[in-house]
Amino acid sequence: MLNQIHGAIKIFAGNSSKKLAQAICEQLDLELGKMEVGKFSDGETAVNIKESVRGCDVFIIQSTNTPVNDNLMELLLIIDACKRASAMRITAVIPYFGYARQDRKARARDPISAKLVADILQTAGADRVLTMDLHSSQLQGFFNIPVDNLMGMPVLAKHFKKVGVPTNLTIVSPDMGSVVRSRAMASKFDAPLAIIDKRRPMANVMEVMNIIGDVKGRSCLMLDDMIDTAGTICQGAQALIDNGASEVVACCSHAVLSGPAIERLEASKLSKIIVLDTIELPEEKRIGKIEVVTISDLFAEAIERVYTDLPISKLYE
Repeated sequence: MLNQIHGAIKIFAGNSSKKLAQAICEQLDLELGKMEVGKFSDGETAVNIKESVRGCDVFIIQSTNTPVNDNLMELLLIIDACKRASAMRITAVIPYFGYARQDRKARARDPISAKLVADILQTAGADRVLTMDLHSSQLQGFFNIPVDNLMGMPVLAKHFKKVGVPTNLTIVSPDMGSVVRSRAMASKFDAPLAIIDKRRPMANVMEVMNIIGDVKGRSCLMLDDMIDTAGTICQGAQALIDNGASEVVACCSHAVLSGPAIERLEASKLSKIIVLDTIELPEEKRIGKIEVVTISDLFAEAIERVYTDLPISKLYE
């Protein structure tokens, strides 16, 4: 049990992250807070916190994945309920932060949805945000409250070290945006880095142009922050095989897996897909190729450090 530093620590979970929240509570030897989150007859979200939070340090765990708007509204209402019930400090723990890709005006008259969500979270009463692998780290600047952005790469690296890696491993970045993350993974294994150069003619459509680096006869590990429709990762795997790779494994922090993702992954050249449990996968998406690695221990330690006012950066030393 954590020693009391501020008020008593209390952890609550929305409907999207109950299993992860329960695992985090087990790590911390805490009871998950008693709360009911449901719907009124007209479809409006109903929140009822079943225990006192007055003067408490409250952590609300809720990923804002599909259904994004329902899960976001749940999170906002839980924050508001805790604020109005006199919680001392409220941390929104959002393992997967929805709307993060809408972080700029790509076309005239587009909204910057990520900024709007940041504003709404603060208006609802969040004092701090704890998340993982934001699509772009600049999103932290959209907030006027502290934001701790945990990294999934070390968790994935630890998993691969545990199960063993081939001697002919090459780390592959599926696009230029993932190069920094992939380079950090490559340094963990002292492995060479390859990059897939691509162009995207329209949203969710990717055409591979070139492979930068030697992948012939190599076991390739592709690393990305998320797999959404799986077009990028599957076409990347095909390009690597076409260029002589002996095997291709993919890994990511967020298994969004929307639209045709599961069918594409099943039919792809990928031998395995390793994902973190920032998003709870329904049974119909738990195909044989997908292996889930938990991040409950990392989030548990991060929550403990936030509660005890210790630096989060020490998690990666």
